[in-house]
Amino acid sequence: MRTIFYISDGTALTAEAFGKAMLSMFPLKVIHKTLAFIDTPEKAEIAVNRINQAFEESGERPVIFHTFVSIDIKRVITSSRGSCYDFLDYFVAPLSKELNMPAQPKTHRTHGIQENNDVRENYDFRIDAVNYTLANDDGSNVSNYDEADIILLGVSRTGKTPTSLYLALHYGIKAANYPLTEDDNMENLQLPKVLKPFRHKIYGLTLDPQRLHEIRSKRREGSQYASMQQCRYELQEVEKLYRREAIPFLDSTRFSVEEIAAKILAETNLERHRF
Repeated sequence: MRTIFYISDGTALTAEAFGKAMLSMFPLKVIHKTLAFIDTPEKAEIAVNRINQAFEESGERPVIFHTFVSIDIKRVITSSRGSCYDFLDYFVAPLSKELNMPAQPKTHRTHGIQENNDVRENYDFRIDAVNYTLANDDGSNVSNYDEADIILLGVSRTGKTPTSLYLALHYGIKAANYPLTEDDNMENLQLPKVLKPFRHKIYGLTLDPQRLHEIRSKRREGSQYASMQQCRYELQEVEKLYRREAIPFLDSTRFSVEEIAAKILAETNLERHRF
């Protein structure tokens, strides 16, 4: 068991993304620790104490993924008893040479909104998208689907809400979602009238029946809603609908929310307003 630190003078999101991508290649059990906004030497010293304590407790060198603008703070962190990795060290110099301009590192530039109009615009897109997605969750509001970038469709508990929110939060995409329920007459399932004008925006989600049964049982154990028979029946009927209406759809059983969102973006070519 290794302790992994993600440390930055900003949000540490870049360090986390880089570190977790690297660690995914190794069958390793780890303890994740994120230290964000380590933006003074004093905070860096406290971080070093935590790193060294982790080393003393486990006997294994902690692995540190970090991104720092300040050389002084970086020097403090690298003085710890951990093994440090900063991918910026490897790419900034060659990129600077290719672009024929020096790098101008600035704290919070990656995930901040000050002074950068392009980033601010993307941030505003993201906030608007999140507000829209929350207001159009689970078919609660069907009056403004003309504003939607995408409408996720599926039976209850197939991941529509988390996927919608992920698309909005990370890519600024206005994602509505609409549930298909017993009220939609599963025996003769048709595309709901409210969705027909927006047929081109619809993307379907489905699941393995066993997985849906497990998810629903956590919510309403022993109910008809959660029964294996009902789960299998609903999924069978909704997949027939997808095929009949030529609605693109994804079996999300073995995918994370991040992977589901990425696959949807790849298939739909939606414009991303990435923050």
